[in-house]
Amino acid sequence: MDARTVYQNLERWQKETALLGSIAGVLGWDQRVMMPPKAAPHRAEQLALLSGMIHQRATDPRIGEWLSDLERSELTQPSDSVTAVNIRQWRREYDKLTKLPTELVMEFTRVTSLAEKVWEEAREESDFRLFQPHLERIVSLVREIAERLGYATEPYDALLDEYEQGMTAQEVERLFEPLRRHTPELVAQIRNAPRQPDTTILRRHYPRAAQEAFCRLIAERIGFDWQRGRLDPTVHPFATRLTPGDVRITTRYYEDFLNPSLFGTIHELGHALYEMGLPEEHWGTPMGASTSLGMHESQSRMWENFVGRSRAFWEYFYPIAQQHFESLRDTPLDAFVFAVNAVQPSTIRVEADEVTYNLHIMLRFELELALMRGELQVADLPSAWNERFKAYMGFTPPNDAEGVLQDVHWSGGMIGYFPTYSLGNLYAAQLYEAAERDLGDLHAQFRKGEFTPLLEWLREKVHQQGQRYSAKELIERITGAPPSAEPLIAYFQRKFAPLYGV
Repeated sequence: MDARTVYQNLERWQKETALLGSIAGVLGWDQRVMMPPKAAPHRAEQLALLSGMIHQRATDPRIGEWLSDLERSELTQPSDSVTAVNIRQWRREYDKLTKLPTELVMEFTRVTSLAEKVWEEAREESDFRLFQPHLERIVSLVREIAERLGYATEPYDALLDEYEQGMTAQEVERLFEPLRRHTPELVAQIRNAPRQPDTTILRRHYPRAAQEAFCRLIAERIGFDWQRGRLDPTVHPFATRLTPGDVRITTRYYEDFLNPSLFGTIHELGHALYEMGLPEEHWGTPMGASTSLGMHESQSRMWENFVGRSRAFWEYFYPIAQQHFESLRDTPLDAFVFAVNAVQPSTIRVEADEVTYNLHIMLRFELELALMRGELQVADLPSAWNERFKAYMGFTPPNDAEGVLQDVHWSGGMIGYFPTYSLGNLYAAQLYEAAERDLGDLHAQFRKGEFTPLLEWLREKVHQQGQRYSAKELIERITGAPPSAEPLIAYFQRKFAPLYGV
């Protein structure tokens, strides 16, 4: 059989496996958005069965045989061609998955599916003890997965590699160190600044229907395709692509606080735009998938913060916001812009300002490292969380719901995921600088409601590349420099020094 035929057989097999994955995605979306609580045990069994079927297909010995044939063929050259990228990434995934027994994959899916509903209840009750036994089981399973996958230095590296290919805990610590040094100094300057925002502007009455209408309008004008997507409310906002024609985002509404729906929607919109920009013809293959979660987060953080919190953005959208919300009609533009850019240490990560956000991530990263190294027990997480939070933020969360229970990630077994959020911030700053070099004054475009140039630039430079390069390689190819914290730190200084007069 010639190499091209072998490749077509493998591609067809992998796309069928991706279809099964998309079915699991529909069930997962429904579980987090629509499913009644008492359906949780049955849904866990459905998802466990599907995950087992998917794992069996993904580890079928024929894949190894096909890959061995292809790796000796001309289809591996040039190294950045579509076929070469797919072969390389399929091999990487196959070698990892064949290290995990199907029974372990099914058990992990079953345990995490049940745990998410318990986490919701524990968060509602603000009682970590309800969630603790489930998290203990998850941590045990995650440790086993890390050991089976293997690692050079420490278990956490095997987990991080699932989300940020080629990245290690040591590299993350090196990239985070400048932020760890710089952030407390900047926060102190801002706290003592002569000018302070009036954040009560954002705590007025904002009817839910008006919020939903305004969020939909922003999403549409930036580039969300309603023929290929939808927006729904949920407990913890997320975005998911089920198929190229089905990309879903979620948000949450509070009638006494505008920020969660507004910036939550823009954030998830950034994820959705990446998914909508991936090459549709390669769906179900590595060339039709995002390069990493850090790169994914760079898209959401760029649209949320670099664009959505800029004054230029609101010069265009603020008159429209005033039409939607009576509460804003007596508020000047500058006061609103200052309010949405307030730097105030807070308990909730997803509502954190740009400057202190990375402190939330460092806290979680450090706790996860300690858990994986066996230096911290699950039972001690709440006290460890509160101690580190106070060290970073200067105060202690009032309860578990605003502390250790606030994120959904651990209920899903996603240990190793959190660092990608701050990596996304670093990538976003570097990409935004490069976009301005190529496109000129982006703020001048935003003032006129022109967001297409930036979106098209991102689609060409990032989205259409699929998994051709790792995130580290892609950043260097686009920007001319390896990942660094310096562009983000410089952005903070340019933005917040004039706002606060420091």
